[in-house]
Amino acid sequence: MTKRLIVVAGNIGVGKTSLAERIGARLGWTTGYESVSDNPYLTDFYANMRTWSFHLQIYFLGHRARQYLDLAGDSRSVILDRSIYEDAYIFARALHHLDNLNERDYMAYRRLFDLVVASLPAPNLLIYLKAPVDVLMERIRRRARGIETGITPEYLTLLDSFYDEWLSSFDLCPVLTIRTDNLDYVNQPQALDFVIERIQDKLSGKEIVDL
Repeated sequence: MTKRLIVVAGNIGVGKTSLAERIGARLGWTTGYESVSDNPYLTDFYANMRTWSFHLQIYFLGHRARQYLDLAGDSRSVILDRSIYEDAYIFARALHHLDNLNERDYMAYRRLFDLVVASLPAPNLLIYLKAPVDVLMERIRRRARGIETGITPEYLTLLDSFYDEWLSSFDLCPVLTIRTDNLDYVNQPQALDFVIERIQDKLSGKEIVDL
């Protein structure tokens, strides 16, 4: 089989990890996950965002670039549950917008990010998952992660606007947009089958309508 490198992108609570897990299991692909439990900066970051934002973003950049290169070199197909591109275009931008990352640090980070990303092979497909903010908030509430208690609808709406701007000019690979509010690929096998069929169609170059 042809090796594929797929990245999943989308707002907090939209279902990235759930989709990556199920696609990996169904198709026998290697799955790469976001580093959270072993992140040495998260606790400090949530205690004082302005002090630790730059450190956190540098950590994520190094971790994701290393993970991306390792999996790109794997002979098996790969699906990643968040893209390295979101670090800069969504989350670092939000930190800067909210005055938690000053201009000097933000520009230093962006220069390093641009240099690192330029050396990475392009993915074969970006799957963009999207859902209304009220759905995201309910999912975040249900999973009850301590580090997510401060997430507000306003913050998710800001991230949504940044996703729309970023993807309007994203051209590294094809993009498949999937609405997850009415597509239960976690509990309905036929919904997962439907998503996988669309992914395979997109990878084969077929013109398809986003879900």
